[in-house]
Amino acid sequence: MSEYSIEKTKKYTLKLRELVSSLPPCCTEFFRGIELTTGIMTRYGYAVDLKTFFTYLLGTDICHGLETMRQIDYSVLERVDSVCIECYLEYVSLYQPDDDKDELVINGERAKARKLSAIRALFKYLYKKERIKNNAPALVDTPKLHEKPIIRLEPDEMEKLLETVESGDGLTKKQKIYHQMNAVRDTAIITLFLGTGMRISELVGIDIDDLNFMSNEVRITRKGGNEEQIVFGSEVRQALLRYMIYRDSIIPAEGHEKALFLSMQKKRMSVRSVEMLVKKYSQIAAPLKKISPHKLRSTYGTMLYRETGDIYLVADVLGHKDVNTTRKHYAAMSEDRRRMAAEIVKLRGESAEEDELLPRLPDNTEE
Repeated sequence: MSEYSIEKTKKYTLKLRELVSSLPPCCTEFFRGIELTTGIMTRYGYAVDLKTFFTYLLGTDICHGLETMRQIDYSVLERVDSVCIECYLEYVSLYQPDDDKDELVINGERAKARKLSAIRALFKYLYKKERIKNNAPALVDTPKLHEKPIIRLEPDEMEKLLETVESGDGLTKKQKIYHQMNAVRDTAIITLFLGTGMRISELVGIDIDDLNFMSNEVRITRKGGNEEQIVFGSEVRQALLRYMIYRDSIIPAEGHEKALFLSMQKKRMSVRSVEMLVKKYSQIAAPLKKISPHKLRSTYGTMLYRETGDIYLVADVLGHKDVNTTRKHYAAMSEDRRRMAAEIVKLRGESAEEDELLPRLPDNTEE
């Protein structure tokens, strides 16, 4: 596991423990029980969503007389029914968190589905362990998820993006000052996204020792904590080698010596800083599209599928555990292949003249 992954795990483990200490005691058992089958970020996400649920529950008649979440026990959960959960999902459509009168949180269908997933996981575990006798969340339908259009760069936009990163054309005067110092680094980052399709969390977690220029491989930590070697092409190799020459001249801040990509403060670049970097250049190269690092990942997956037509290869390279996930995101590409298929099968052979294939119209002229 990379230095970044270790620090990230430590950070969110501590945050999770603090959060769980404020939740009902049954949650302590739940998070201990799922530790071996889930990643730290999944568990932390569950904890955040469960806190929202129990905060809501505390204000209902089900928790009448209770003052804190720590007083919620199994008998309270027994009184939770499907209607209660449906009311909660309606509540989180628009609500004020932690009695903050100045803030309103809006949750769409995907956020609601995620919150329901956390509740389902808790009740399913407690029901399986026979701590409760009913599993109300299992009776609640998942919010209908409407598919979003897949946004990706076209080949000309991809080329324009790389040219923008290298030249700095279109940047403001202030941005150009920083660009002169970071052009090589930024080019390596964008090229790595477009040339491998890796996730932003995987990119910021790369250490110098993870690179192997002999085999053109880089070791990354996938979602869930699994390490994997992915292969990069010659264009990525050249961009990384140029950056490594520049990187060798930098003295990193203490504790960031192993990090590959460094910020202006000479520390490991954060997810947020990379997101802003991509946004800055993409607004110039593709102003009508809202491009993020994930959209660059989609761009790579699309290009790979167009060239190979192999959905299993795309799934493997992108690190999808289920090929259906890949199929879902790149289903739109099947239209291109259907159009190609329409011209592959020849009904009359290559010798048929186009005029011969046209229907003959009846001759209605009078003699």
